[in-house]
Amino acid sequence: MRIAVYSGSFDPLHIGHLAIMDYLSRDSSFDWVYLVISPQNPFKDASKADNAQERFENAVAAVRRHPELHVWVDDIELRMGQPSYTIRTLDALREREPGNEFVLVMGADNLDAIRRWRDYERILCEYGVAVYPRSGYDTEKIREGLYKEMKAPYRIQIIDAPTVDISSTSIREGEARGEDMSEYRM
Repeated sequence: MRIAVYSGSFDPLHIGHLAIMDYLSRDSSFDWVYLVISPQNPFKDASKADNAQERFENAVAAVRRHPELHVWVDDIELRMGQPSYTIRTLDALREREPGNEFVLVMGADNLDAIRRWRDYERILCEYGVAVYPRSGYDTEKIREGLYKEMKAPYRIQIIDAPTVDISSTSIREGEARGEDMSEYRM
């Protein structure tokens, strides 16, 4: 099977994430989407790890409300040692399920910053990425820049998923100001 690995903090899971999962569930090039809850992004505040189990449970409940999705909420990173490097997660998935092909799903903003990621060339060559659009990022230009640097055959697929201009950060900030952000939560 070909599995889309959609990894992140998902703090909180919101309608933008839902739009991506819906798109990937209907995309005939993927059999399943694994929503991987990351306890701690190496580039973000370490306090995120404190609520990782809660975020996982919230994601399971949210996905259950959408049985039309072909999504499995995976706790693989919650059981791995820290820090949570994507390459370690992909390698662990491949070891756990050697018959499956895993492709990392990311936004254009992450593709633009991928050179900062541990073993990013292995991610791009061995697993490949499916990249969805993000406002303010020229996905084609970013991909072409990576191809020009290419030392190995990168696999970068641009997908025509919807752009939803909402972020977990903006939801948390709105809630901190006392605003009702429930319409954006999944």
